[in-house]
Amino acid sequence: MKLGVLKTGAPPASLGAFGTYPEMFRRLLGKDAYDYSVFAVDAGELPATPEACDAYLITGSSAGVYDGLPWIADLKGFLAAAKGRAALVGVCFGHQVMAEAFGGRVIKSPKGWGIGAQTYRLLRREPWMADAAEIRLPGSHQDQVVEAPPGAEVVAASDFTPFGALAYRDQPAISLQLHPEFEPAYAIALIEARRGTMLTNEQADRAIASYGAPDDRTKIGGWIRNFLETAGTTARG
Repeated sequence: MKLGVLKTGAPPASLGAFGTYPEMFRRLLGKDAYDYSVFAVDAGELPATPEACDAYLITGSSAGVYDGLPWIADLKGFLAAAKGRAALVGVCFGHQVMAEAFGGRVIKSPKGWGIGAQTYRLLRREPWMADAAEIRLPGSHQDQVVEAPPGAEVVAASDFTPFGALAYRDQPAISLQLHPEFEPAYAIALIEARRGTMLTNEQADRAIASYGAPDDRTKIGGWIRNFLETAGTTARG
């Protein structure tokens, strides 16, 4: 399967040792699991057509979907054109921009930062999931989906993030606010990089302490692979 990774951002330069977002996803999903192609969407690069790949994964970004950046408008247009023509997986910013592209709404949440390992309740079991009551993954976001698009159903949520994960019923597409690609060491380093600027010492300490418990990164990586194995081959059928 050809998997296009739509890169919409980059880690802080000081954290370059952890690799790029596409590299993080390759480690999560398997370096040789797919025929990967990376498109630097944040630099204006998009696939020529949705059919260029069987599926697309949209990464996280420091940008907000409401920012007036030309590449964000272009990405929304591409996603709208790709509906039903390629499978889609969105993570964090990817989750948000998919929601906006398909008729939902995203805002900078008055609740503030969602950082540290976070737990979502699973509201229903999808065919690509294993049996579980909840999932625990790294989180790092201020923006939130506040209205789901028509055709999308909430499949995982918390009190802090009621639209935590979406499954689309009108196309092969799923999205998640949390970050299964963030290894705990990177998540902690990112918090430290923001300490005293974006985050208070109290916020940073509390978020770092949350990484003392196990997470479900490996499990969710498997769920994404399960989804892609079926959805990516049937998107055009």
